[in-house]
Amino acid sequence: MRIVRFALQGRTGYGLLTGEKINVLKGAPYDGGLANTTGEVLPLPEVTLLAPCEPTKIVALGLNYRDHAAEFGHPIPEEPLIFLKPSTAVIGPEDDIVYPAMSRRVDYEAELAVVIGRTCRHVRPEDVRNHILGFTCINDVTARDLQKKDGQFTRSKSFDTFAPLGPWIETEIADPDHLTVEGYLNGERRQHGNTGNMVFGVAAQVAFISRIMTLLPGDVIATGTPSGIGPMQPGDVVEIRVEGIGTLRNRLVAERIVA
Repeated sequence: MRIVRFALQGRTGYGLLTGEKINVLKGAPYDGGLANTTGEVLPLPEVTLLAPCEPTKIVALGLNYRDHAAEFGHPIPEEPLIFLKPSTAVIGPEDDIVYPAMSRRVDYEAELAVVIGRTCRHVRPEDVRNHILGFTCINDVTARDLQKKDGQFTRSKSFDTFAPLGPWIETEIADPDHLTVEGYLNGERRQHGNTGNMVFGVAAQVAFISRIMTLLPGDVIATGTPSGIGPMQPGDVVEIRVEGIGTLRNRLVAERIVA
């Protein structure tokens, strides 16, 4: 099942996507909301797809692929290395990523994203699946020069537009720990990995994070990126593709500062 969030003629909503048709939901797709449709059916080409959820926070993992840790020359973490991206960084498919004026290198990072469906606190790994709504694609956009300069992640990961999400939430992923993850820049494949190369699988990630903070419905976990990250420039088009989900596409534009 694919869950979309859409805009049409000044209103927004959630729906279930089947082929080219959207069955509109009465509310958000949490706490049994997937069973409640309005009866309205919208053609997909007539709506604008938005980020498929509205997270209060994005919890992201660093160095969670063995090959990515190796390309940076870092040891494999002994426990999940987590950081936060703010909700204000979220954009949807086809929205523009803004290249901030204070950075000189902005990178793409193709990742599988977990979308939380039920409030999650102190959850055991074997119970994690009951708290997941589904999965989507995320680009963990990073100002790499500022990350290196600061020695930590907050500024480099938090600019507005630095968390493209979409195009929808896929609920029927049987095994999220064995999916192909790819990143394309201007049609050329730059990243190609598999979630089987993750240091910590999805269940371990969610359980660990839930011991630290409460995860709320709609919150997102960015599970880490495989090797092959690299810079983007204004005018570039970046695509994140995750097996069983689809393609998230965004264009990069230069920041315009109005005095």
